[in-house]
Amino acid sequence: MRTVLVAGGAGYVGSHTCLALAEAGFTPVVLDDLSNGHREHVQWGPLEIGDIRDAARLDAVFNAYKPVAVLHFAARIEVGESVKDPGAFFDNNVSGTITLVEAARRAGVEALVFSSTCATFGDPVTLPMDETHPQAPLNPYGRSKLMVEQALADYGRYVGFRSTVLRYFNAAGADPEGRIGEWHEPETHAIPLAIQVALGQRPHFTIFGDDYDTRDGTAVRDYVHVLDLADAHVAALNRLLSGASSTSYNLGTGHGTTVKELISGVERATGRPLPVQMAGRRPGDAPILVGDNAKARADLGWSPSRDLDVILGSAWRWHQAQAAAGR
Repeated sequence: MRTVLVAGGAGYVGSHTCLALAEAGFTPVVLDDLSNGHREHVQWGPLEIGDIRDAARLDAVFNAYKPVAVLHFAARIEVGESVKDPGAFFDNNVSGTITLVEAARRAGVEALVFSSTCATFGDPVTLPMDETHPQAPLNPYGRSKLMVEQALADYGRYVGFRSTVLRYFNAAGADPEGRIGEWHEPETHAIPLAIQVALGQRPHFTIFGDDYDTRDGTAVRDYVHVLDLADAHVAALNRLLSGASSTSYNLGTGHGTTVKELISGVERATGRPLPVQMAGRRPGDAPILVGDNAKARADLGWSPSRDLDVILGSAWRWHQAQAAAGR
């Protein structure tokens, strides 16, 4: 069975991808410092605790497991925090990735799938956004991911280190069997925040801005089930292992959901009303982010198969179970 190193594999998308990797016949070896990930979510292979900025630790893990490729999820992701402390994001996301790539190269590994983001695009010029869309990030988080994309392009161009960049839109939902789900501390993502309101764990859901130029004034996002994203990672990995050259893909549904529509969907899924509070726009938020997946569909045979109701239903069941268990 082939081994894959999954940096950040104890986190949300990383852990769901480990599930998909195991189902596809790979052994995922998780490297995670557990600063944002969770030991309980490492269920399909060994866990090695370490930081992607620690070259010696990386060398030891590569030597021990001899992976055929790397899937790289390890990053700081909170947009608001990146505005407050950009240096921490450049240190972890950019410097950490370079350290990881160099360790992979020392180990003779030449293929990496990189977890990127639609935040590299900034405000939309055309919709839905395809891979040729201009990249002009609105915040240091998005800029840190774009800097990594540019570095990986140079690695491919000049030294033959091949990578696939996967730009997510909004990862959402949970494993339908309830083994893992979306768990951030502190929680900053819209769907789990709304579900926490439905569970009575928060007094209200905050809408940041209702004066955008959208159909109901609230921001529009493209929600993709986390297991659909996991499937895209496996497809990208297999394509790289077959010798494909470096490229990038946008992983969206092509359809946006406003914040108000999301609230209505959560109310449908939970059967409970959501108290709402209005607030001003947050710095660094784009009004609309919707992705075109035509390239991924053509090259990877990938398109999302789970709609918003499936996303919200799976998320509700997982969070409900966590609450019942006192977590």
